[in-house]
Amino acid sequence: MLKAAGVGALVGLAPAAASAAARNRISPLIIDIERRAFDYFWTLGRADNGLVPDRWPTPSFCSIAAVGFALTAYPIGVERGWISRAQAIDRTLATLRFFASAPQGPQATDVTGNRGFFYHFIEMKSGLRYRDSELSSVDSTLLFLGMMFAGQWYDRPTAREAEIRRLADAIVERADWRWFQRGRADVSMGWHPGPGLNEGGEFIERGWTGYNEGKMVVLLALGARRHPVADGAWQAWCAPYADDWRGEGDTRHLAFAPLFGHQYSECWIDFRGIRDPAMRHAGFDYAENARRATHANRAYCAANPMGWDGYSSDIWGLSACDGPGNFAVNRGGVERPVHGYAARGPIGQPDGFDDGTIAPTAAVSSIGLAPEIAIPAIDALHRLHGARLYRRFGFLDSFNPSLRDPSLKLETGSIDSILGWVASDWLGINQGPMVAMIANHRQGTVWRQMRRAPTIRRGLLRAGFSGGWLSS
Repeated sequence: MLKAAGVGALVGLAPAAASAAARNRISPLIIDIERRAFDYFWTLGRADNGLVPDRWPTPSFCSIAAVGFALTAYPIGVERGWISRAQAIDRTLATLRFFASAPQGPQATDVTGNRGFFYHFIEMKSGLRYRDSELSSVDSTLLFLGMMFAGQWYDRPTAREAEIRRLADAIVERADWRWFQRGRADVSMGWHPGPGLNEGGEFIERGWTGYNEGKMVVLLALGARRHPVADGAWQAWCAPYADDWRGEGDTRHLAFAPLFGHQYSECWIDFRGIRDPAMRHAGFDYAENARRATHANRAYCAANPMGWDGYSSDIWGLSACDGPGNFAVNRGGVERPVHGYAARGPIGQPDGFDDGTIAPTAAVSSIGLAPEIAIPAIDALHRLHGARLYRRFGFLDSFNPSLRDPSLKLETGSIDSILGWVASDWLGINQGPMVAMIANHRQGTVWRQMRRAPTIRRGLLRAGFSGGWLSS
């Protein structure tokens, strides 16, 4: 097992001049990636209820998180000229009207949510709970953030845009965050209906504490106008930070191995220049933390301590993504586990796991905060793997150049005896950050709107953030 200090010591930061040059470069490839990722939501989303499949082309249920990313993508499509404002309004209203009227209740079936939250997965047509899916605080948050962005972006004094603003606010404010706090300081990750306490169901014991993608959950819970959590939620979130620090000096950062943990909250919330007490003590903000974590991910792949094929300083990116399946492979006489869908990241960091599977979204979605290394990675991914990996909706979800044995029992994807394994599907929750972060890189589109969102500002202020745009 690798020592954490060794992983942190690998990080090399690019010069400021290279960073500035990268920020100014918007290549035709980046524009095409943004368009293809947008098309996933526009093409596959249902016009009647706005629901978006979790994945494609494998037949799939709806992921409410993917719907949040879709609601964020539609205005970006309008700004790029890919769809009209009227088309975006139609789809957005269909989505909001569905969630505003979808049945809620504590029962296990025939509902879409409970207490203002929604089930992680729901049926594409009916919108009802999919099998034994959990009532998810984080996936509801991703949905709410998309709704909040829509409420900010559609700002014209027309009846239809006023309805978007009204519905977005009503749905977001309906969520009973205090219930999800269940008498504790932290916010639970989810709830299952059924035997037990709490309206006949059970909360997931684990709460949102320690550094990961859950920043957005706690900030929305603190910023809610109608049912906010009690004081102490942010302190509970930060309490385990002592165990999360990796690196030294300019490489020191709060670590979470999969890169999505440094991207989801950051798609909507502009952490540049604002700091909570923990980051004031650290001397930098969460945006810089995400940049350092991205460099650490790249440096780990470049060092390639597990000896996988295809890793380099340009081909990198470990995050949550599809994988070949659950089995073991022999590498140099050592049996190494391989997983199907899983969170991946540098060994030695919290939630670290490395089976040789690279997720293109990891590098592409880093463009908003670490363009100096994201852009070369994007170019290399397309140049070296594009013919097999880059298709209708852009980069397929993942690939693994080390797996070249056609006899392996795959759960998904396909193997080429020379090029290795490649995924079959695109995933909505990996397509969405690419659209949002490319837009943020190009013009700050999402960040600019969300800085004005009252819920975001209230949550940040209650958490003790200050400085930067919060002061204006």
